[in-house]
Order: sequence, then structure tokens, then C-alpha cells
Amino acid sequence: MAHHRNGLAARRRTVGLTQEALAEHMRVDRSTIARWESGRTAPQPWMRPRLARLLRVDAEGLNDLLTARSSPGAQAQDALDYALLHPDRIDLLAVATLRTRFDDCASRYDRVPSAGLIAEAAAQLNRIDQLASGSSRGRVQRELCALRADACTLMGQLIWDASQRRDHATATTYYEQSAGLARHLRDTTLEAHALLRTCYVALYGAHDAQAGLALAERAADIAARTSPALSGLALLHVAEAHAMLGSAPACERALGDAERRLDRVDAGDAAADLVSPTQFGRLAGSCYLTLGDHRRAETLLAGTAEKLRDRRKSRAIVLGNLTLARIRQRDVEAGVASLTEAITELETTRGGGGMNIVFGAARELRPWRQESLVAEVHDRLLGLMTAA
Repeated sequence: MAHHRNGLAARRRTVGLTQEALAEHMRVDRSTIARWESGRTAPQPWMRPRLARLLRVDAEGLNDLLTARSSPGAQAQDALDYALLHPDRIDLLAVATLRTRFDDCASRYDRVPSAGLIAEAAAQLNRIDQLASGSSRGRVQRELCALRADACTLMGQLIWDASQRRDHATATTYYEQSAGLARHLRDTTLEAHALLRTCYVALYGAHDAQAGLALAERAADIAARTSPALSGLALLHVAEAHAMLGSAPACERALGDAERRLDRVDAGDAAADLVSPTQFGRLAGSCYLTLGDHRRAETLLAGTAEKLRDRRKSRAIVLGNLTLARIRQRDVEAGVASLTEAITELETTRGGGGMNIVFGAARELRPWRQESLVAEVHDRLLGLMTAA
């Protein structure tokens, strides 16, 4: 028989008590509190006056808490609390609560410094691991396993970004864990995403274009049957690897293939949220910058930067590349303008990719370091470098 959650848990959290603390005050086990909050049992009459005092309600208020259904959000929290006590009884509501919290953490990646998210993401991954180890077979186990894969990928992403794209080993270890879980699930979209993240480490961290090319091609092949979004994104990085290797024809072919696949993306694509209308311009602009076609790169990157207002780490990277395209055309004033915008974004997000590109662009401004506008932007860079 199903049990309806009452409002007891919500009130407990309102007065600042954990289940453990309330159990200690009531001199009962934590599992007893969980049963009261889930509606499976109710406190004995002689316990209720003490419970009411702890929850700062009167007898009538306590009765209302015990008999009234809690809100959907409180029900979700109750389901998760119960699952943490009894991992072998975790249900889909508890898994959905974990997924919602993961999605919230991941959605903040592009707006805030990664270092500030690592502890939260690590705690989520530990909780998911704990519950996955005790859950039974079936859909619950599968959903938990998929969530573990996504959580591992996010941890790798956060650690790599927070390290200014230097800690390749830790990031790669998390991506390998994610790929392994995806293969266990036979989920080609999850596996391709983890491989593509590993490709980023090869291309932008180790600067190993050959290794990055192999990983991007493999990701594109794996995702080709299930996700035009992910396969198209992987082909954009195939193009960038070819650009790094100096092969313009191969780069152009890959860009064309990527554009065709991205045109086929629909709302049902499992990786649709990984791509945006700005993705092609961002990567194509980077390709042409690497190939030395600076005017074409500037056109693509400038248009992309204007559309990227809501993705600040990505925008800093685009602005950094736009700065390079302008400097290499000896348009110092425009280069300083885009560099100043990039610094503004990085002062908030401190994204590792943007930081590396911006400092590289500043080095290319050295021939003009005596000019006042260049000196001013160097002062802002110094502040960015020394900021906590």
C-alpha cells in the first residue's frame, strides 16, 4: 500500500533540524523519524508534546503536519531522505530528485567559477555512488547509472576548468569512468559525450592534434546512429583538429559534414542541449583563425560573440579568439576592445579556456605595449591574474 508524505519533514527543515538531530532530541532512531515523515508510522501520543515543542508548533499544528500531504518538493526530499537510509529501496522519485539537483549544478557551469561548484558536484557524485551500490536491478538502477556517468563527466569538466586546463590526468580519469558506465548501459550518446570531453583535453590541454582527431572521429562515429547533435559537435572538433594539423581541405570537409548533421537536430535528440545556434560559428571561427584566414575568422567570431550573452565562459573564449584575429590583422584598437570584453566575462567566471586564450592574446599585444590603451588592458589583466 502506498504511503503519502506528510508535512513533518518540511517543518523540521524550517526549524533547522536534521533527521539525526531530531532523532537525538526525541531519543529514537533516525529510521523512526524517516517513517514518521513518510507517513508509514506516526509518533505515539505520549511523544507528541515533546515533538511539537521541537518543531515550534502547538498540538493542533502538529496534527495538521501529520495529516496534511506535503508539497511535491517536500515529497521529493522525503523520498531521497528515505533512500539514503534504505538504498535498497530507492525509487524513481528519489532518482528524479538527484537528477534535478545535478541539472541545477551543471546549469551553473557557464556562469560561475568552476572551483565553487566542485565540492557540490563531488558530494552529489558520492551520494549517487552510495545509492547505486545498494539499488536493485531494473529501471532505477539504469537511471542511477546514467546519472553517475553524467556526474563523472561534469566532475572532469569542473576540475579541468578550475585548474586552468592543466590537470589533464584527473579530468581524463573521470571521463574514462563515464565512458565505462555508458558502455555498460550500451548508451552510445553518453559514451560519445565522454569521448568528446577527452578529445578537448587532447586538443586544448595537451595540444596533441593527432590524438584529438582520433578521439573526435571516434565520438562522431559512435554518435552517428543516435544523435545528430553530438555527432555534429564531434565533427566540428574533427575540423579543428585538421586545422591544427594545417589541412584546410580536410577542415572544410569536416565543417560541411558537421553543418549538415546539426541541421538534422530535433527536440528528441538526447544531446540537443549540448549544441546551440552559436556552436558552428564559434568552432568555424576558431578553425579559420588557426588556418590564418583572419578576416573570415573575425566575421564568424564577432557574430557569435553577440549571440552568446547567456554563456559567459564560452563567450570569453570567443572574444579571446576574436582578439587574436584582430591583432593579427594589426587592428589593435578593435583587438583591445574585444579583449576588454573578454576580461569582463572572466572576472566573473574565471573560465580556464578563456583565461588561457586571453593571456595568449595579451602576449601578442607586446609590440604595442607603449600605447595607452594597451597599457590599460594589461593593468586589468594583472588584476585578473592576482584576484583570489
